[in-house]
Amino acid sequence: MRIAFFGTKDYDRKWFTKMNEIFNHEIKYLRPRLSNETISLANGYDAVCTFVDTEVNRETLKYMKENNINLLLLRCAGFNNVDLNAAKEYDIKVLRVPAYSPYAVAEHAMSLAMAANRRIHKAYNKVRDNDYSLIGLDGVTLYGKTAGIIGTGKIGTCMAKICKGFGMNVILSDPYPNEAFANEIGAKYVSIEELLKESDLISLHCPLTKDNEDFINKETISLMKDGVILVNTSRGGLINTEDLIDGIKAEKFHAVALDVYKEEDGLVFDDLSNVILEHTTTARLLSFPNVILTSHQAFLTNEALSEIARVTLDNAKMFEEGKDLINEVK
Repeated sequence: MRIAFFGTKDYDRKWFTKMNEIFNHEIKYLRPRLSNETISLANGYDAVCTFVDTEVNRETLKYMKENNINLLLLRCAGFNNVDLNAAKEYDIKVLRVPAYSPYAVAEHAMSLAMAANRRIHKAYNKVRDNDYSLIGLDGVTLYGKTAGIIGTGKIGTCMAKICKGFGMNVILSDPYPNEAFANEIGAKYVSIEELLKESDLISLHCPLTKDNEDFINKETISLMKDGVILVNTSRGGLINTEDLIDGIKAEKFHAVALDVYKEEDGLVFDDLSNVILEHTTTARLLSFPNVILTSHQAFLTNEALSEIARVTLDNAKMFEEGKDLINEVK
């Protein structure tokens, strides 16, 4: 197939080019993100490939349909950025990568939790300045504490196993409990209210829906223990940022570790070090000593990138050959 890849970075080109030696698609790598203004760059191609940081709206999908581009490939698991109703109306198939390396995300979540907890980001900068004092670097021991995992899909279950490995008690919350898994690792499912009240570490591993947007807000934060550690490697929209900031200022949290945040669109994946940002809540978050942010990089391991490339290109092959689209978003 002829595929136009939008918003590509060097690591995309490296792994997709290597994997395409097996599939032999014709790939056009484009640096601009997919948008209503850039979609015309896909003229003459059979499919469009984009990432989670791009909104695919009705106008873009209409242009695709009018130009006989009937396949949208998402090189990611999330699909809340796509107007699925419009895609269905225009009969454009949307295929995704449902699971590429759940351990990559879970490992990053625990790395963030530990870094924020032990103030590794502060300690690193202090030592660089020959400041070897320990003031402001107080952490908490995770062994014996309670980890609350919200969402027990592939990534959430990996995180639960990691927490168990740290000697933590693990409680779980999910609309669709996996009791067999809970029994396997010695964890238990509880109500979301109980999880918020009992957890010393809370890690979010759920998709963003209309029902759970701003789930972490003033009310749910008030239920949490004082000194809780909050980690989010799922979707920024799960947290009401203003309420989170209020909670940080009120010293509700021992640490906050975020790989995703509401304002990340237009920020993550690009070098803006020489840009003056007129208004950004990320700067406010970074002003707190107990907060650590990364740039939506939890997925970024060699193994995950290789699997993303393989599944994406295989999705195109299955579409081309008229096979069952096991990774279709409906």
